[in-house]
Amino acid sequence: MRALLIALLALATLGLSGCGYNNLQQQDESVKAAWSEVVNQYQRRSDLIPNLVNTVKGYAAQEQKVLIGVTEARAKVGSIQVTPEVLNNPELFAKYQAAQGQLTQALKSLIAVSENYPQLKSDQNFRDLQAQLEGTENRVTVARNRYIEAVRSYNVTVRSFPVNLTAKMFGFKEKPNFTVENEKQISTAPTVSFDTAAPAAPAGSPSGQ
Repeated sequence: MRALLIALLALATLGLSGCGYNNLQQQDESVKAAWSEVVNQYQRRSDLIPNLVNTVKGYAAQEQKVLIGVTEARAKVGSIQVTPEVLNNPELFAKYQAAQGQLTQALKSLIAVSENYPQLKSDQNFRDLQAQLEGTENRVTVARNRYIEAVRSYNVTVRSFPVNLTAKMFGFKEKPNFTVENEKQISTAPTVSFDTAAPAAPAGSPSGQ
């Protein structure tokens, strides 16, 4: 009896491997790992924002629209619960993607504001934060690209015959990916307008908060 059970288990293992189950499982884990890195880099960016906003506020407090825009965009991103289930929920994934896109645009506007404030641009704290932000944006791009490729590979496997039969049997579904529209939004610089000319920074303005 024991020998029979071992033989059946071996046959089942071979059967799962032959029908693509193992490949599906491996690619599913690759997608989750790639997504985790995307989330980590987005969180790294989010953690920089409070200090960045406070530093800009020290020199350009009158730019309320831009400052509030960044703060609200960050809060919107934080309100979305990012769990592994996001990868199985296209609507929630699209919502998260849109929120991150809005935050990206808000940050571009915030950085653009510095062009009107020479003292802000020369502030060491601001320059350090800006460098960290730029580095993080690069990491976000790399992480997103890895996720995009992982999902493409996984989705092709899920749709391919006969693996698609195995995928259907075990609940492996196509996963959402970043859209072309979102990629264009991220790569397009925002237009920033100012209601008034930028005033000189007041005496005693902080060099960083």
